[in-house]
Amino acid sequence: MAEEGPTYDVAGVSLATAGAVVERLRSAVESTGATQFGQFAALHPLGDGRFLAASTDGVGTKLILARQRGALRACGADLAAHCINDVITCGAEPLILLDYVAAAQVELEEVAELVEGAAEVCRGAGVALVGGETAELPGIYRDGELDFAGTCVGVVEEPLDGSAIEAGDVVLGFPSAGLHANGFTLVRKVLEDEDYDGPDLLAPTKLYLDVARRLRGRALAFAHVTGGGVLGNLERVLPAGRTAELDWYAWERPPVFTWLARHVEEDELRRVFNLGIGWCAVVRGTEPGDLVIGRIA
Repeated sequence: MAEEGPTYDVAGVSLATAGAVVERLRSAVESTGATQFGQFAALHPLGDGRFLAASTDGVGTKLILARQRGALRACGADLAAHCINDVITCGAEPLILLDYVAAAQVELEEVAELVEGAAEVCRGAGVALVGGETAELPGIYRDGELDFAGTCVGVVEEPLDGSAIEAGDVVLGFPSAGLHANGFTLVRKVLEDEDYDGPDLLAPTKLYLDVARRLRGRALAFAHVTGGGVLGNLERVLPAGRTAELDWYAWERPPVFTWLARHVEEDELRRVFNLGIGWCAVVRGTEPGDLVIGRIA
């Protein structure tokens, strides 16, 4: 591992700034009656005991690399799985997805690859891809640039909020398929020094809907491991005063992270990437077959 490897900040992405933006906007957003702002999914009461759960996200700069390597369909799957995963962290059942494609010049085959990839995941999840927007924006996007974002909406009766979590509770981990869709600005920086073409580089984000359904009634909270790493995302669902103590060697990391570790320091890897864990659940006790990766303090 390099003594002073590249960092996400140096590559051009600041996680601290992302957190500051959420806090800066909080008062304006919550003045409209919004709840759960800054969480994986925002909630809105329907007045009959149920809540709408909604989340918006994008594929990010993974699109640049996927476009170069002919893997845009995987990015379509990324978008659907990522947005659905965020919504189901609160225990919601996902209902619909809308997408947004933007480019300086729209290429039909590229848009088709993205939408078909998203539709495949939606079919498997029972989620309707109800529409979206395709925008040509020369002057905003440079030639050859492409963006893909989406919004998922679901419904939940008793939202999981992590408030019942206590010291001694157990953190379960569920494997990722690789990088998923986060950290690619740093990944592309590393690729300038050493190439990597393993399947876990561009493997689409895993969908954790079956896991979430299986653990309903047992899980105290769910965390979708996206930008910010395992600990950073887990901390988003913990009550004030609680922390998670992780055993970073409790699972085997996919090969892509071994490659990254030759260039990026361990602390930065933990801060940015999922390192092989794409989903976490906090539960009260263990059962046979559980992958325990930490405990709550």
